[in-house]
Amino acid sequence: MSLLIYLDGAYVPREEAKVSVFDHGYLYGDGVFEGIRSYDGRVFKLMEHLQRLFEGAHHIMLEVPITLEEMAEATLETMRRNNLKNAYIRIVVSRGVGDLGLDPRKCPRATVVIIADKISLFPQEHYEKGLAVMTAATRQRCSNTLEPRIKSLNYLNNILVKIEAAHAGMMEAIMLNSQGYVVEGSGSNVFIVNKQGELITPPMYLGILEGITRNTALELARGEGIPVKEDIFTRHDLYTAQECFLTGTAAELIPVISIDRRVVGKGVPGPLTQKLMTLFHAYTHSNGTPVY
Repeated sequence: MSLLIYLDGAYVPREEAKVSVFDHGYLYGDGVFEGIRSYDGRVFKLMEHLQRLFEGAHHIMLEVPITLEEMAEATLETMRRNNLKNAYIRIVVSRGVGDLGLDPRKCPRATVVIIADKISLFPQEHYEKGLAVMTAATRQRCSNTLEPRIKSLNYLNNILVKIEAAHAGMMEAIMLNSQGYVVEGSGSNVFIVNKQGELITPPMYLGILEGITRNTALELARGEGIPVKEDIFTRHDLYTAQECFLTGTAAELIPVISIDRRVVGKGVPGPLTQKLMTLFHAYTHSNGTPVY
């Protein structure tokens, strides 16, 4: 059975799910998206993801042609029609069909696509043994040029970071901003544990994406009484950290054991990281919007 894709109100086979070459999402990266996970028949943080999607659309003056509630139901129905319980869901709202000019007023109606399928960013062994990463030469784009909380379809900055990692034989790279502070991975947020046992992640004002998995990790850590700080840190702090891990909807929570070939801690996933991974797995598999 072919995968069914939600496309502007219809559920069509993957082979027939086509978007016009005049869609400004294709031509200019004009649009927003969300990645969402479902676990054991429950969509994790569905409303939080959709609220961020609609807020991003509002920011760029993109009118979503269906309501938030209709989007939620369409997301669940896409899961049902594909008989999925554990999946990665990608929602895309693009500006829609227009002409070859930039003017969004030439696009009368946005295009909405919902895909529910599988994703695996990293092999399972890296969740057990840890991941070697690098810091990228490509810097994060300045937050005064494009609001980082908008999950824009223009992901070229992140793709260049991923290309760097691939050319270096790595699976992920960590970005710095123009001031040299650590900000995020190509598609993930960054956490370290310092010598005092504090869990630290870059603050929002550096221009990072406020990841929903990031916020979940912070919430779980605080619930366990782990000291948490949202604070700036540099590459030196990465190198001297006792532990490091990345978070993201697609990546989930994955330990880092080497950065620029410097061993992190003891070179294995640290105890705090392992504890949060266990808590995260239990939390995601017992919370969420039921699909069925």
